[in-house]
Amino acid sequence: MTPNDFEYLKEALAADLAEMLALDYGMSVTEALDTLYNSETYAKLSNPETGLYFQSSMYVYSYLKNELSTGKLS
Repeated sequence: MTPNDFEYLKEALAADLAEMLALDYGMSVTEALDTLYNSETYAKLSNPETGLYFQSSMYVYSYLKNELSTGKLS
């Protein structure tokens, strides 16, 4: 996988996650992106070694929702 492929997959997943945040939490798109980009979940998603970028958006979203409700990634 090339770095460009990784970036594409990561950002496509980020767009899905931001949309889910906006819908579920009543956030604006800007707030949702800010929340996502400042999360530990996004930090893990940004590391290609985790393989998280290759998972479904619902799977990754479950981690993000847990992080938002507990304050930590588990």
